[in-house]
Amino acid sequence: MSKKGDATAWSFLDDYRGKLFEEEWPNVRTMFHISVLRYPDNDCFKAFSPKKISFSYKEAEERIRAVSNYLLSQGAREGDKIAVSGKNSPEWAIAYLGIIYAGCIVVPLDILLKDNEMETLLRFGDVSRLFIDADRIENIDRDGSLGLVEKISLEPKEGYRYVLDLEGEEREGYEAKSDDVVAILFTSGTTGTPKGVMLTNENLVADCYLAQGYIDFRPDDVFYAILPIHHSYTMLAVMFESFSVGACTVFGKKLVMSQMLKELREAHVTQFLAVPMLFNKMIAALMKGVREKGVLVYALIRALMELSGAIKKLTGVNLGKKMFSFLLKKLSMENIRTCICGGGPLPSSTFKKFNQIGVNFVQGYGLTETSPVTHLNPPYAYKESSVGKSLPQCQVKIVDPDDEGNGVIYIKGPMVMKGYYKNEEATKEVLSPDGWLNTGDVGHQDQNGYLYLTGRAKSVIVTDGGKNVFPEEIEDHFQLYDEIEQICILGYIIDKATKAEGIRAVIYPSESIRKECADSAAVRTRMEEIVSLVNRDLQSYKKITRVDISDSPLPMTSTKKIKRNEVLEMVGQ
Repeated sequence: MSKKGDATAWSFLDDYRGKLFEEEWPNVRTMFHISVLRYPDNDCFKAFSPKKISFSYKEAEERIRAVSNYLLSQGAREGDKIAVSGKNSPEWAIAYLGIIYAGCIVVPLDILLKDNEMETLLRFGDVSRLFIDADRIENIDRDGSLGLVEKISLEPKEGYRYVLDLEGEEREGYEAKSDDVVAILFTSGTTGTPKGVMLTNENLVADCYLAQGYIDFRPDDVFYAILPIHHSYTMLAVMFESFSVGACTVFGKKLVMSQMLKELREAHVTQFLAVPMLFNKMIAALMKGVREKGVLVYALIRALMELSGAIKKLTGVNLGKKMFSFLLKKLSMENIRTCICGGGPLPSSTFKKFNQIGVNFVQGYGLTETSPVTHLNPPYAYKESSVGKSLPQCQVKIVDPDDEGNGVIYIKGPMVMKGYYKNEEATKEVLSPDGWLNTGDVGHQDQNGYLYLTGRAKSVIVTDGGKNVFPEEIEDHFQLYDEIEQICILGYIIDKATKAEGIRAVIYPSESIRKECADSAAVRTRMEEIVSLVNRDLQSYKKITRVDISDSPLPMTSTKKIKRNEVLEMVGQ
């Protein structure tokens, strides 16, 4: 297993330095091409739904070059911005890399954006061409006001060119340098000034390889891309990590549990990356099934899990893999070597249980502005309550810490963005001239360099006693209550003069509890009971004093994060 500072994971690059590239890191195009040279016949991109489709590395590069040749033959030039938006698919990946092979800048967009929202970002991003799913292609730029040169379909569609049918005279695109921007990722911007994170070749390539200083990825691994591929987490930690080592990416299109479990098993997935919500649901369903077998069986399995976890943590010996193979099969995880959780805080109990049943389960941390990974928990030395240690070459400092050591987290390293596209003011707010990025997150480090998150600086609640409370800390306590589908902790004004805030919980109950209860009053009673149970474990100034029940799901991003500001608009002050 890789250790921090051990560059052996990417030492093979020395064989190509001076031949295919000159700088410390290859650019994205060269990185992919090196894997083609090393593993031409390995499976590269696969999908099982709606139909089976597969490309080896050699076949994938042929299609990627065909996309590049077509774009160049149609007048695409160095630095042109070309967008790609669609459901996860091999076609999405081929379009993405084809844009890069042509020497252009790729702009991945969320397919769940409304038409006018997508058009806002296309216009702001100066996008000249668009690759998009067939069912959206006619809706975007209907009146031609965006001035798009062409819209290309990621699926067969009459009247439009299909990405896998593109061809053109052989041409070589611009050979990008490490510091050249290769991708612009929008983190917000459907209202106000958009924030387009400019990531360079070095940002993405360095981050990809440096993460391998902790986690052992192999050419025979199979990665599963089930979260939206436009997002930096899936794009880098699944697709980039996969093709950097000659492994396979399997694209899942729908976050439906039954289909996901089927694809995990059918594809023999070995590397599974997801968000806390998904892992919480999986382990909760598993333990519910165990509990239904009776008190004695449940007690025995939990005792064996504790024993397995203790042995794994103390010695590194993974007894759980065989001991609990019957449980792993229920989750279609019998082939999984590593699970990685990112995109939000994870209860330490979930982290612990997966490791106990034999899964190398780690969590990490990062932002789109950091490409995105900055921290990972090494499988050989993990801490359940930490988001991990900083990657090699990543520096961390805690600014203005309080009495408990919690302060704003700043990051510096090759993974830190170049800035926000056409937004110098926003760039200066978070990025210092000497390269330190203000993450906006609050936390502390222990003496061994493990990072612990407290919450977002912008979402902090200030109580009447002057105490700072981070909503995420409280929300964590509810993650394993099955009766609650979603919860959002907010502040509400209790003293207009001092602007002191109380703490409220906005809860969307699960469908099962709504069916179980006779009426809405019974649902509220059960929710208030759960809040009371959680309040017992909270410090006095963190206790919830107001409960709101929502009749509809709380608004979420495509990566399953609750949109706190929109919830606040829903419920008011």
